[in-house]
Amino acid sequence: MPDYPSVNGGEKSAGKRHTEDPQDRRKRDRRDQLMLRRYATTRDPALRDELIERFMPLARSLAWRYSWTSEPIDDLVQVACEGLVKAVDRYDPVRANAFSSYATPVILGTLRHYFRDGTQRVHVPRGLQESMQKVGAELESDVAEAGHNARTASIAARTGLDEGQVEEALIALQTRKPGSLDAPARPDSEEPSSPMSEMLGTEEPGYDRVESSFAAAAVELDPREREALRLRFGHALNQREIGEQIGTSQMQVSRLLRRSLDKLLIAVQGDEKAA
Repeated sequence: MPDYPSVNGGEKSAGKRHTEDPQDRRKRDRRDQLMLRRYATTRDPALRDELIERFMPLARSLAWRYSWTSEPIDDLVQVACEGLVKAVDRYDPVRANAFSSYATPVILGTLRHYFRDGTQRVHVPRGLQESMQKVGAELESDVAEAGHNARTASIAARTGLDEGQVEEALIALQTRKPGSLDAPARPDSEEPSSPMSEMLGTEEPGYDRVESSFAAAAVELDPREREALRLRFGHALNQREIGEQIGTSQMQVSRLLRRSLDKLLIAVQGDEKAA
């Protein structure tokens, strides 16, 4: 994105209304219209820059509509300027009305797309996004009543939403600025609190091992099967050595081990038997 002038130094004037002589205003509007027509014909880059600079106050004022969000105001002004550039480039003085009437929805649309695609950490439906914008703007209102329930009812009355939609929008607004896992788990506690990352649960494999041990211990094996397993897994003997220890052939040892392991596997896995 191009680097446009910063909002610093202009943020207070963005929301002020200056009285202007009607005759001066008409002259300024005629001059702006002439510049726009000339740019539409010549596409002069210098004239383009002059028009963008001329309508920067409009972009700033529209960006300030979203000052209630957690986004830095300088970033919002940059996005609004991007919309202003689009409006200047696309404006047709023959077909369109006053430039400000054309540029305002273009700039606001650019800002909305920025919030939808650039700041929303969790995807939400378009209808909920609209509710979030209405509710978010009201959060900064001085007429909001004390108490969560009263505030919800007040916002619902002013936005035309029902209280359920307001509650949903309030929850969804939190996804724009998720909390850090390094933040204290109990920030309001007087005692030091561990970070959230240390409070997250993990899967404990020890429970499965204990349950498997109990299940295997309950399996009924004959003495030769138990001895074959003990020598194979407890002393790491091969099948020939096991056969010499218990007095049987290597093939028979193989059958003993397979049969006893099948019994253990069925006990550990329930009714499921390994293929």
